Amino acid sequence: MSPVRRCSKPSCTRAAVATLTYVYADQTAVLGPLATYAEPHCYDLCSHHSERMTAPRGWEVVRLEPDPEALRPSSDDLEALADAVREAARPRVPVPAPVEVGRRGHLRVLRTDVDA
Repeated sequence: MSPVRRCSKPSCTRAAVATLTYVYADQTAVLGPLATYAEPHCYDLCSHHSERMTAPRGWEVVRLEPDPEALRPSSDDLEALADAVREAARPRVPVPAPVEVGRRGHLRVLRTDVDA
């Protein structure tokens, strides 16, 4: 289980719920759902700081709301989980150990029983 990401604001210990990204070329601040991975040029914010967030003067703030349907498990998620469980339960076939059958300088020729 991954650790909970914290708010990027100094001295804030709350859990992050949103990610803030600045698009300097467009003078836009984009605040959206928490990103899957922590990125070095993005800021994770708690609900308190994301609600109070302001952008520099003259910049536009774009707030992206998550789609509630996208947050719920889908049938694809359930199928992927079932496939993973089936794969983990499948018996493992032992791989035969390779046998050295020749050598030329620092190179070796290996053969497994499957090759024979």
